[in-house]
Amino acid sequence: MSEEYSLYDAKAKLSALVRQVREGSTFIITVHGEPVAELRPLAKAEPTEVSLTERIEALRARGEIVPSSLPAGAARVFPIGERVEGALARFLEDRD
Repeated sequence: MSEEYSLYDAKAKLSALVRQVREGSTFIITVHGEPVAELRPLAKAEPTEVSLTERIEALRARGEIVPSSLPAGAARVFPIGERVEGALARFLEDRD
């Protein structure tokens, strides 16, 4: 049977509860005596071998990354030591 903790107590002891959950314990969180949540270990996912290309394509398919609009080989970095005029002014503008 799982131990029950009020939301107030669970917040106060969260670090200790998470440590116990990592060891396999399960807890029920209550609000005004009513169970509302369960704090339990997650099932470990089986590691899968996915190539970098497959991972990138999956991220593109979900819209999490988009291809660059720059031509291939173009760089948007400035060589070390090259000064870009107005950098301080742009920084201060962005802070406002």
